[in-house]
Amino acid sequence: MSKISAAITAVGAYVPEYVLTNQILETMVDTNDEWITSRTGIKERRILKDDGKGTSYLAIKAAQDLINKKGIDPKDIELVIVATATPDMKAASTASFTASEIGATNAFSFDMDAACSSFLFGMSVAASYIETGRYKNVLLIGADKMSSIINYKDRATCIIFGDGAGAVLFEPNEENLGLQDEYLRSDGTGREFLQATYGGSSHALTHDILDEGGHYAFQEGRTVFKNAVFNMADAAEKILKRNNLNKDTVDWLAAHQANKRIIDATANRMELAPEKVMINIEKYGNTTSATLPLLINDYESQLKKGDNVIFAAFGGGFNWGSIYLKWAYNSK
Repeated sequence: MSKISAAITAVGAYVPEYVLTNQILETMVDTNDEWITSRTGIKERRILKDDGKGTSYLAIKAAQDLINKKGIDPKDIELVIVATATPDMKAASTASFTASEIGATNAFSFDMDAACSSFLFGMSVAASYIETGRYKNVLLIGADKMSSIINYKDRATCIIFGDGAGAVLFEPNEENLGLQDEYLRSDGTGREFLQATYGGSSHALTHDILDEGGHYAFQEGRTVFKNAVFNMADAAEKILKRNNLNKDTVDWLAAHQANKRIIDATANRMELAPEKVMINIEKYGNTTSATLPLLINDYESQLKKGDNVIFAAFGGGFNWGSIYLKWAYNSK
């Protein structure tokens, strides 16, 4: 009997309608289109404006897009994982609500949070459930409503982040396609440089904190950038060496869309040609847990069965890593 591997067999995505352009941001903070574009590669980002709609709304829409494209019965889904740094609520699982709303009534579900590495780490978890042989349909969703924790008076963060969601379905594969290898790491000493501090158990929200804007996300840009450039590129390079891959045998780099300069540094370390690097940061900005599934959704029509795809991400925590996956199907 062939070894079971875990392959992505369908993708879906959703981004909100409202487009926050660099030109609009010029009216909100001291910045301009040239400054933002040259430093980040971002031209616009999507924002979920509707009151009462949170990350689950994005996740549900992305999952429904996948279900409609794949033609799968939601009742056949056995596990729903929502990778997110912005859950709807502190105590109630966003994944559980998402599963119920899409009709996945036979699934169990849970949230995962590793900041911008949430989806990458979620790929490892989803694949592991498939590889046990006990599960055949695992839905992994990366979704974040970053606008809910961003201060739109803070130039350091408001130019970077957007809202969105992407979903993938993992199924068993006996052709040696799907997830091949992973290199995942964490370093908790870096959490002070990138965090949304207040609202957690160690930092309670108070009226004073709210008045001071302490509930918004914070990052120390230079330190985060330096660590992201080194660690994301280093993880990708280790995956290449461990699997005897090189610039000629890698077909695609799907890197977390945090900053174009970080993506370029990773691609350069791998010696990849620009046409092998997936890029959509100019349209969506950094959607945190959603960047990787949004990438493969946008590039789905160009992916071919057997393509070697290297995923890489870096996020608050610090958390980072790389995954090597063989693409399992040709899009119709």
